[in-house]
Amino acid sequence: MHDYDTVLKSLLTDSENSIFQLITGARHGRWLNVELPDVTQTRVDLLFEAIEDTRRLIAMELQSTNDPNLPLRMAEYSLRVYRIHKQFPEQYVLYVGTDEMRIPSALLGPNHTCRYTIFDIREWDAETFLNRPFPADTVIAILARYSERPETIQRILARIAKLEMSALAAAFSKLMILAGIRELEEVVRTEAKHMPILNNIMDHKVIVPAIRQGLEQGRRESREAAKQEEAVIILRRLIAKRFGTLPTSVEDRDRFVDATSMTDLFDCEPNKKRAGSYNSRTITIVISSCWSAPAVNASTRSRI
Repeated sequence: MHDYDTVLKSLLTDSENSIFQLITGARHGRWLNVELPDVTQTRVDLLFEAIEDTRRLIAMELQSTNDPNLPLRMAEYSLRVYRIHKQFPEQYVLYVGTDEMRIPSALLGPNHTCRYTIFDIREWDAETFLNRPFPADTVIAILARYSERPETIQRILARIAKLEMSALAAAFSKLMILAGIRELEEVVRTEAKHMPILNNIMDHKVIVPAIRQGLEQGRRESREAAKQEEAVIILRRLIAKRFGTLPTSVEDRDRFVDATSMTDLFDCEPNKKRAGSYNSRTITIVISSCWSAPAVNASTRSRI
């Protein structure tokens, strides 16, 4: 489900969508690194820090099949998120499969419980998404529930056709990938032929392959960013081990250490140099400002 997975993540993390808020209730916050450093690399699909009245961590998994191992995975994710962020996440599963959803909503043991909330996207009528102003909502409507298939697909395509060309090409490419989950590629392609602008997109030998290439590039960049984030976590631990616990004033800043080199940093005497005292040095090691995702305002509006 690599293409489906990538497209769904792209739609859910778009600053102009209401899907994530509809599921979790979260409006403001930022996306966090989804890699959970360990001997065996583990990655949650989406991890969001909601910054509202109280801090909430929200983890979401995307499922297209009834995976019997999901409850165990959710429990492992919960504990590993807690290990890194010192807070248990609220966990959600968004099921987008075609089969009837049969995923247990908890892992239960004699003295242990891990619960999470599951949403089958077909619980929502396509109108729920088509009545909202965002392109991401329009695209994901193809996975929702609808009784009049041709009419609904025509409405989706008509809304996409109003976008400017680059956004139109991206939305149509994502729509075709998600249509594959419902085995509707041919239906969408047939309906699109009645709209000249979309028909041109389908026949374009550059645009659609370029969109797929862009999705793959996004996956590579995400993996690279995760590796950098993991390196930052390890660096924090090494500095804390070498110099002691970092002061709160240092932990709260994006930049927490200056040194002419890593060798200079770790070769100094612990009782003479403490983390945060390299103000006269010239090279700055930046921790979170380089790799943190920008803040998200879920109420941003862009009409189509």
